[in-house]
Amino acid sequence: MTLSPDQQAQLMAAIRQAERDTSGEIRVHLEEQCPDGDPVKRAIAVFKHLGMHQTKEQNGVLFYVAYGDRKFAVVGDTGIDAKVPAGFWDGTKSLMRQHFAANDLVTGLSLGVEQAGQQLKQYFPCAPDDVNELPDDISFG
Repeated sequence: MTLSPDQQAQLMAAIRQAERDTSGEIRVHLEEQCPDGDPVKRAIAVFKHLGMHQTKEQNGVLFYVAYGDRKFAVVGDTGIDAKVPAGFWDGTKSLMRQHFAANDLVTGLSLGVEQAGQQLKQYFPCAPDDVNELPDDISFG
């Protein structure tokens, strides 16, 4: 399953919108198969590979999807994980799962990104000297 250019643009727009009022960083990574079968373990490896652990405030969030295996994970860095309410990521994943079940990957990801952006904005508001530390594009495995 590949995303059309319009779908990619829609997702990147959701990322830019979610990051607009926060110093937090959001990335989306898509691949067909989850190499070791464990989406959380794979998401953590991709998180490091993308350099997301190097953000100044440790407030990166990765949305990982292995669409062929129908597996996904949402991983937040230590800074954001320490601040969001217990069960927050589970609620975000439930919302996404509803759209994934209807084969609407883009809407599910966009809504998940939006929810992460709201939390990031609350706990990591944008500073006047904020710089976009990571690209807003989608990475593919």
